[in-house]
Amino acid sequence: MTHVVVLGAGPAGVLAAIRAADLGARTTLVCSAEFGGMAANDGPVPIRTLAYAARLIREAHQLPRYGITAAEPALEFDRLLGRVQEVVQDVRARSALRERIDTLGVTLHQQVGAARFVDPQTIETERGLRLRGDKFIVCIGGVNRRLAIPGIDLTSSPGEALRLAAIPRSMLVVGAGSSGVQVASMFHAFGTRVQLFETGPRILPGEDEAVAAEVSNELRAMGVAVHERFGRITSFEKTPAGLTRMNIRVGEREASAEAAMVVVAAGWVPDTARLNPTAAGILVDPRGTIRVDQFLRTSAPHIFAAGDVTGRLMLVPGAIEDGFVAATNAVQGSTLPLLRRVSPAGSFTHPEYAQVGLTEAQARESHDVVTTVMPFDATVRAIIEGRTFGFCKVVVDRASSRILGCHVVGERAVEIAQLAAIAMTAHLTVDELARVAVSFPTYAEVLVYAAVRAAVELGLPLSGQAEHVGA
Repeated sequence: MTHVVVLGAGPAGVLAAIRAADLGARTTLVCSAEFGGMAANDGPVPIRTLAYAARLIREAHQLPRYGITAAEPALEFDRLLGRVQEVVQDVRARSALRERIDTLGVTLHQQVGAARFVDPQTIETERGLRLRGDKFIVCIGGVNRRLAIPGIDLTSSPGEALRLAAIPRSMLVVGAGSSGVQVASMFHAFGTRVQLFETGPRILPGEDEAVAAEVSNELRAMGVAVHERFGRITSFEKTPAGLTRMNIRVGEREASAEAAMVVVAAGWVPDTARLNPTAAGILVDPRGTIRVDQFLRTSAPHIFAAGDVTGRLMLVPGAIEDGFVAATNAVQGSTLPLLRRVSPAGSFTHPEYAQVGLTEAQARESHDVVTTVMPFDATVRAIIEGRTFGFCKVVVDRASSRILGCHVVGERAVEIAQLAAIAMTAHLTVDELARVAVSFPTYAEVLVYAAVRAAVELGLPLSGQAEHVGA
């Protein structure tokens, strides 16, 4: 019987272990820390819990608009951290995947430390576990990228910021990708004075340009100081007052900013530094990304990789699919290629934003496109709830009427993008989406009404919804 050793128990590793065992392989799952990996213990689960607390604080400020009198909300951070741990423990305890691991007889080794290859068939962990296997699936995830700047040890990563014992009075957030914006938004809601820094021309460089601009404007309106094209960081240092100072060079000019805490969100990179991949014949690129083919097979034919270590799409849904594909090919031979799938992504910040498919700029590189925007302030549910900030944009191929992308900023943006992802996966044309009946009043209407406007512009047949929208 083939022995498959899976390294890493995040979404990719857990699904890989389940699939390998289900196909009849003797399967061992090796966890450096707790079952569930970063997603359950340090990533989406605890972060979303903190983000929900931030949302509740913002919601409380809405109460007077609806005639409800209540005291000003006050955050007891230690109690919030206790709630975060409760949620993490509940997610672990109720995980159907953990039950499936046990049912299938997967051998599970937890808290054994990082694993490294000793030779092509053997791994050893920091705490002395040594295993030989016939096939390996590497799913060890990623880590925050560390900048080579003097004084960098005086700063914290986004994950460390979310494990604080108390709320800092002030904070500098360096890097305005999704993680940086999330940290900035959350701690602003908790009462921290936040400055957000981005070396590039705009925050959220991976998002549609209009979404990034809208998020930036709203953050500024909330009181977050947003600095774009801020220059080059030369060093970090402690001040006599115990603050951390960030020294910056802007052209020929020196500048600085200081705060009680500095969070550097410089990106997420594969966690392969301790893996010793050369001992197993695994090729990695300069960023540490493991090179894989369409079957997720590495340069070592008996070793596969899945999830963040492949550097493709560092999101939970993609990791899950990777794990399934890698395990199938490890056990049955390379027969199942990884297909390109529609993958929505978003952030539970304030303002919330999400996207699926191509941005408008990307789409225009190879398509003749139609784009339409439906503002939230024309949506009844948003008006009722006083959440009229934002918009939904759809990007449509003019020739085929297919939806190429959807970009949302505003209330329930992530859920709206999920609906767009379903429509795109089902290969609906924009007029078919425009004819979908949605309950009234709901936030889902904003997507359908954006589709209506696109269909009208393309001259496609519609139902009575076009008149309802006033397209």
